[in-house]
Amino acid sequence: MVIENKTMDEERALYGCENVIIHNCKFQGEADGESALKECGRIEAKDCYFDLRYPLWHDRAVMLNGCEMTENCRAALWYTKNVVIADTKMHGIKALRECKHVVIKNSEIISPEFGWSTDGVSFTDVKATSEYFLFRAENVTARRLDFKGKYSFQYVDGGIITESTLDTKDAFWHSKNITVENCTVIGEYLGWFAKNLTFKNCTIIGTQPLCYCKNLKLIDCVMKNTDLAFERSHVQATLLDKIDSIKNPYKGVIKVPSVGEIIRDDAKAKGKIVICK
Repeated sequence: MVIENKTMDEERALYGCENVIIHNCKFQGEADGESALKECGRIEAKDCYFDLRYPLWHDRAVMLNGCEMTENCRAALWYTKNVVIADTKMHGIKALRECKHVVIKNSEIISPEFGWSTDGVSFTDVKATSEYFLFRAENVTARRLDFKGKYSFQYVDGGIITESTLDTKDAFWHSKNITVENCTVIGEYLGWFAKNLTFKNCTIIGTQPLCYCKNLKLIDCVMKNTDLAFERSHVQATLLDKIDSIKNPYKGVIKVPSVGEIIRDDAKAKGKIVICK
């Protein structure tokens, strides 16, 4: 079935529909109805405009292409599985939550509290602005993600992020099993309390990074304007340039060409710092 060129504003406008292509439709209007596509399966929406709340809850097999979700389209996708989103604007708060197996590409996200408790979300060529981005998510992959916001990737378990720019404060707190490769990471207090966090060929910028970590690895990284790094962390690091200061690494070896200041005022801090010119 194909539905096209319609404007729908009623409550649960297409509730429970299956095997539907929705083309060039608008979900907006005076009736201000919610949950337009709730409990649906095998839905393809092309060039559609979503201006009402909760449109895609408890759905299965969803494709969104060339769509726009406005600020009024809050909590757009919840409890939904097997989703592909392309060339789409997701501008409503809490746009994605508790969903599984979601592919997002060539899209723009402006959505506080995006992606909480999701499993298997993939980003390619996505620009995102958010706070608490992907909080408690699992199995995240991202390539060429351009992210700005605060408190990102907190409590995330499992992830690979490559070729991306992350301009973010308090990122990766309490995260587990994350690899970040060929990225630039800008922000304060990076990665505190993380476990099995690896940075490879990355540039890291910002004060007090990577403290209280377990099994932290940095491979051929550069740390700019970073001070008080690695406090109480268990770390293996190879740095390619000078770092401003290192404070009380607990275990491991940090190899670096030069250190502005080494601070050791904790008797338990046994980590080694090796100057490799």
